[in-house]
Amino acid sequence: MTDTVSTARSEDLFAEAQGLMPGGVSSPVRAFKSVSGVPRFIERGEGPYLVDVDGNRYIDYVLSFGPLLLGHAPDAVTQAITEQAAKGTSYGAPSPLEVRLAHQIQDRYPSMERLRFVNSGTEGAMSAVRAARAFTGRNKVVKFDGHYHGHADLLLAKAGSGVATLGLPDSPGVPAAVTADTLVIPFNDEAAVREVFEREGSEIAALLVEPIAGNMGLVRPRDGYLQMLREVTETHGALLVFDEVMVGFRVHPGGAQALYDVTPDLTVLGKVIGGGLPVGAYGGRADVMKLVAPDGPVYQAGTLSGNPLAMAAGLALLGEVDATGAWEAAAEAARTTAEAVQSAADAAGVPVVTDAVGTMFGFFFNDRSLFSFEDVQTSDKAAFSRLHGLLLERRVYLPPSPFEACFTSSAHTPDVVETAAEAFQSAFAAL
Repeated sequence: MTDTVSTARSEDLFAEAQGLMPGGVSSPVRAFKSVSGVPRFIERGEGPYLVDVDGNRYIDYVLSFGPLLLGHAPDAVTQAITEQAAKGTSYGAPSPLEVRLAHQIQDRYPSMERLRFVNSGTEGAMSAVRAARAFTGRNKVVKFDGHYHGHADLLLAKAGSGVATLGLPDSPGVPAAVTADTLVIPFNDEAAVREVFEREGSEIAALLVEPIAGNMGLVRPRDGYLQMLREVTETHGALLVFDEVMVGFRVHPGGAQALYDVTPDLTVLGKVIGGGLPVGAYGGRADVMKLVAPDGPVYQAGTLSGNPLAMAAGLALLGEVDATGAWEAAAEAARTTAEAVQSAADAAGVPVVTDAVGTMFGFFFNDRSLFSFEDVQTSDKAAFSRLHGLLLERRVYLPPSPFEACFTSSAHTPDVVETAAEAFQSAFAAL
């Protein structure tokens, strides 16, 4: 469909919101600063679709940036939330749901011998680094340029995703002293890893990595790269921390660590394990996690950690995935959608490189494979902005940034993907 899309109500709400919230949004990328037009204010989600306040219905490839592996408002999850809400929304005390979900996670991530539920990926990454520093008695942390681990001060150094979208390599308000022990190196550069560890290995507590980058677009590790990280960190007595908040359960039912057969010391999760409700978790080796209070002196707490609504939603989602083959269906949708994007671009003579891993896909306006944040930045951002607007006119909703991966769900059935493919064909032709 290419008929005129009305955005009058979204425009009014955005104008009102800008007088109430910074940029009119609760998270920066939603403000559409990297694309054209006005942010769509969403009234509801239905399976693979978003419906905005003006009544426009879009095929959704954002899916709340990852959690919605079954699509919007799946019956199993909404029923679990409704039933749990009737029993109470928060206890400030343990519940059996935490134990059950912890088992479900550990079954899929055996490297997480002990884990702790938190409320966000940011909180999980921050807490994992604290535990790693306590365990090693060291202060320095290595991260990769373009990898985003939340907005904790020490990790907000040359991050990707929303920060890269705004062109802010660091953030004002973060003291230089806080990031002085954060060492930032290029992704997929083995020489840089070995050099930083040879120079400062005795002071490095942890290396934190998105095993497959998702916050600078979808970028895989080079062959053998994660295995090299495992070897180097072990050699120097540092902990390897996999941030699988985005890719966990998405690139493989057991995460990137199962896909690549690399066992990290600590793992950070989020998104999928909450079924669309706010959640995070971190965990790993028992000897590291036993330092976390109350077993040990490393303090971390949260009023809503292990919230029964999030636990119930996560259990329902994972149960439904196991019972229905939803992961395989979503992975097929990602593969075929990526193929449709590439086909449409090729037919239009537009240089584009695409990729799909599990239930995620991505593409860049480029004519070569990309391996680092520096590579990613050579892509044509203006072309992405134009395409984003053309696809909105054709009722396809992509992340409003060239620095984000796309997601599929089991609700993205072949007929939905076929409709999207027609929209991609038309939009690329219009470029």
